[in-house]
Order: sequence, then C-alpha cells, then structure tokens
Amino acid sequence: MSDIFIYPQALCIAGVDEVGRGPLVGAVVTAAVILDPARPIVGLADSKKLSEKRREALYIEIIEKAFAWSLGRAEPHEIDELNILHATMLAMQRAVAGLSIKPDMVLIDGNRCPVLPMASQAVVKGDSKVAEISAASILAKVTRDREMVELDRQFPEYGFAKHKGYPTPAHLESLSRLGATLHHRRSFAPVKRVLGLA
Repeated sequence: MSDIFIYPQALCIAGVDEVGRGPLVGAVVTAAVILDPARPIVGLADSKKLSEKRREALYIEIIEKAFAWSLGRAEPHEIDELNILHATMLAMQRAVAGLSIKPDMVLIDGNRCPVLPMASQAVVKGDSKVAEISAASILAKVTRDREMVELDRQFPEYGFAKHKGYPTPAHLESLSRLGATLHHRRSFAPVKRVLGLA
C-alpha cells in the first residue's frame, strides 16, 4: 500500500467502506473492521483491485484475524426513500453499531462521514491507504457479490452474477425487455423509465 495513513497506535481504529452505490439492483452493503495489530494480514488493498479469488481468500482471513467486524446494509426500498447518499450513511452507521468492540476512532472511505457516537474522519481513497478500510471494502464487496450470485439463481435471465447489478448494456437490455424485479431500485433513472415513472 502506498501513502499509508498514519494514526496514533494507542487508538482503537475501525475502518468503514461501502459497496453498491452505483448498481440498479440490491442493497448497498457496508462493513466496519477493527484489525488486530498482532495478527497482520498481508495483501490488503482496495477490493476493486483484487481478483475475485484473492478477495475470497482475504475475506476468510479478515474474519478469522480481526478483533471485530460487522456488516451493515440499506435495502432498495430504503435507498428509494432516502436517496443513495443518505442510505449509504445509514448502512455505515449500522455497520459501526454492530461492532462488538466500540472503537475510539472511525476512518471512512470517501469524503463524508455519517453521524457517529465517536470521533470519525473521512479519508479520500482510504481503501488504498488504510488497512482497516481495505479490509472493510473486501468484506463488503465479497458479501454483496455473493448476494448478486444468489439473485442470479432467482432471476437467471438478468445476468446479475456477471454485472453485479451495475447498469451495463446487457443489464439495461434485459431490464427494458423483462421489466424490473422487486429488487431493483425504483428511484434510479433506468428503472424509473422502465416502470414509466420518469
């Protein structure tokens, strides 16, 4: 990792990241992770830059070695009610609240922090600078990708296992041909158009 983010080692740090702001279908998934400095995990990086196989291996290692970890989510209906930004903040709050250890400080990937009961700081490109955020990005991505594979079993004609719900040409084509599933986000423009809500 280049440009590592430095913080006082005495603090108990949680890293938080999200996956799934851009897709047209499914939840936005967040994770919060507190790593154990005595049990380092080699190879942590932004989940998008890792192969699926590497992410899966790191997912297992993070769950085994972390002091604490937790997942949070906001469902499609919450995204539609709140908007994607506010739903993401809610999902992050849920992930932090689910930690079995209360951190002193929460570092969040991006440029915004949700309202939390402890100190927090946003770190732009944190998933490539902060090990805890990298770990959170991996847990969130593996979790959401698995959910898309499961959704693909229920709706094989949409190709969710391939595009993970993102608005690829193949997804947009199947959406216009087949209509929206119950899992699609009705407030997102391509889904709105298909439903005649635009």
